[in-house]
Amino acid sequence: MGFSYKPLWLLLVDKGLSKTEFREALGIGTNQLAKMGKGEYISMETLDKICSHFGVQPNDIIEHVPNDKETAEA
Repeated sequence: MGFSYKPLWLLLVDKGLSKTEFREALGIGTNQLAKMGKGEYISMETLDKICSHFGVQPNDIIEHVPNDKETAEA
């Protein structure tokens, strides 16, 4: 899988923000939000915006999820 944005979605719940409110507050496009929803890569600029907005570090909003191949090789 690669990366998961589950910590970000939990942060939004804790802050009482919808994904739309989050997107509008940060000024990010729907494409970036859709990529996060699919666990796809986002730009470093977007990652920086999120971290700066919430005052968090990248590991507070994303987590690494090893794929089956990585797990088998470990």
